[in-house]
Amino acid sequence: MKSFKTMALHAGFCASIMAVPALAQENDAFVTFQVLKPEYAQRAAVAAMESCREAGYQVGVMVVDRFGIPQAYVRDRYAGLHVFETARRKAWTAVSFRTDTLSLGELTAPGEMMAGIRELSEPLALGGGLVIEASGSIVAGIGVSGAPGPDLDADCAQAGIDAIMDDIAF
Repeated sequence: MKSFKTMALHAGFCASIMAVPALAQENDAFVTFQVLKPEYAQRAAVAAMESCREAGYQVGVMVVDRFGIPQAYVRDRYAGLHVFETARRKAWTAVSFRTDTLSLGELTAPGEMMAGIRELSEPLALGGGLVIEASGSIVAGIGVSGAPGPDLDADCAQAGIDAIMDDIAF
């Protein structure tokens, strides 16, 4: 009899776990996430560069994964030397702070509550960095540098995202 009660208790416990799979997944030791494949990162970077080129700007474009690790970089033939670091930092900043760098520039302006972010060595609160999202999740970031204004860098970055949006929207 004792054995039967133990088995019934065990069966009831197992049934309750199976009845709430979301709870079981929440307590799992692993997380899952999506990242942009390098081929799509490259396509976005080239599309952003070509958008700027058509407007008469020579730029560099960096695409990083959701963790800020570089995936793709392109630089137009006459873009300045600084564009590699600037584009990388813009893309990194966008994914790190989960916002576009033009908005972050406003939020971190002198006298604003988040101004201290500008004292950190890596973030670059200058327009031209955007997050790339798919299904409500950040999958990458893109940074553009070299256009005559940060808003124009941001426009080219958006063109890069637009070039792959049909492929990543789900």
